[in-house]
Amino acid sequence: MTSHRIALIPGDGIGSEVLPAARQVLETIGAQHGIDWYFEEFDWSCARYLNEGAMMPPDGLDRLRAHDAILLGAVGYPGVPDHVSLWGLLIPIRRAFRQYVNLRPIKVFAGVPSPLRAALPGEVDFVVVRENVEGEYSEIGGRLGRGFPEEMAVQEAVFTRAGVSRVVDYAFRLAGRRRGRLTSATKSNGIVHTMPFWDEIVAETGAAHPRVSWEQEHIDALAAKFVLDPGRYDVVVASNLFGDILSDLAAAVAGSIGIAPSANLNPERDFPSMFEPVHGSAPDIAGKGVADPIGAIWSAALMLDHLGHPEAADRVTTAIAAALADGRAVTPDLGGTGTTTGFTRHLLDLLEQRQTA
Repeated sequence: MTSHRIALIPGDGIGSEVLPAARQVLETIGAQHGIDWYFEEFDWSCARYLNEGAMMPPDGLDRLRAHDAILLGAVGYPGVPDHVSLWGLLIPIRRAFRQYVNLRPIKVFAGVPSPLRAALPGEVDFVVVRENVEGEYSEIGGRLGRGFPEEMAVQEAVFTRAGVSRVVDYAFRLAGRRRGRLTSATKSNGIVHTMPFWDEIVAETGAAHPRVSWEQEHIDALAAKFVLDPGRYDVVVASNLFGDILSDLAAAVAGSIGIAPSANLNPERDFPSMFEPVHGSAPDIAGKGVADPIGAIWSAALMLDHLGHPEAADRVTTAIAAALADGRAVTPDLGGTGTTTGFTRHLLDLLEQRQTA
């Protein structure tokens, strides 16, 4: 038996509904593959912020540090500004644990029609690799002259050679294990310092990976091509802001942001990595029992792969594909009438059937 300590942070809204679904899947697949799970749940959320004035306690990072991975549900709720919830929980975890790769796989599944006619199942399958701890989302800047006509705000983008090199190298190595194609998102025709610097490092790194073909695209043209020809992409690497926007666009191309997963990775494994669905807290449907658990379950599959269980991870994603293809239990966001618990039960049945077979 292999054992892993996992920190569970349900967070806000539907997070407390989809995370139990992911846990059930992990427990089922773990029993089938000899994996013991030790889960510890933390109530860190916007509700905690409203009650206690902080998203997590002062020793929160220390309490997470000893875990093998973190599985998070969702963060954000009306009444708490987004910058408070993000900078009070998600971003400190990402930065303290050097989770510099944000990995977002994109796939068009049978049973989930894309809004694009050209995006067909089996033809759209790529990964967005987003730099996750610096870039445009730096902490450097401030406000001056508040309340006066000359009031100003300054936000500095920070691109370091170490930061860009490590995420670009990760993306090239990933492309080498996939179909051998990489696209770099840039805007060096308009952003005069950081983007040419990014481009130079991509070119240097590309020279060290001769088996990977690569190109660079300006972010505006790349967004258009995601819509016009999404099947051409394999691995896309981008800065923090560009990757954030592109990955949400790509999730929409795949038919639903409700099924999109993400991984915040520390590839060296010096710190725990964190896995979370992309969909957010969805307060409009929270408590109704109809939240789509696929994003959380697929994120759990990414966690399985990261922890060294690729076969178990493949079985979970194969079961997701089968459940989407038959469509019997899908939730309203995918045009069905299913519930969170109903879809989860159907997925567990598929895992058990395939284990018996």
